[in-house]
Amino acid sequence: MKRWLPVVLYAALIFYLSSTPGDAVPQWGADHDKLAHAAEYGVLGFLLARAFGARRWWLAIVAGALYGVTDEFHQTFVPNRYGNDLGDMTADALGVTLGALVWRFVLTRLLRSRAADGTKGP
Repeated sequence: MKRWLPVVLYAALIFYLSSTPGDAVPQWGADHDKLAHAAEYGVLGFLLARAFGARRWWLAIVAGALYGVTDEFHQTFVPNRYGNDLGDMTADALGVTLGALVWRFVLTRLLRSRAADGTKGP
């Protein structure tokens, strides 16, 4: 449960931010918007990969990308927001993938380090 609590809290934060009406959202331009999506979902990917664990880290990519799709759909119901943006969904999926891969890299390094030290893994 302790691995999933950060995921649930962060997903709730994303949902809350997506519920903000469009006229209250800062307009950064298309490039910055996509970077913000990728960064936001990169954190989600990292947290999901950590929660799924060493053997199922790749499920983080699937789950996170699906969450991004549902988030875009959710935005269709928010005033002055436009959902179903393929560019946003792509940025979300790329961010999730990067976050999950970063977690996988960190885990691999940690396991190698502990193996060299003779201690147990996570």
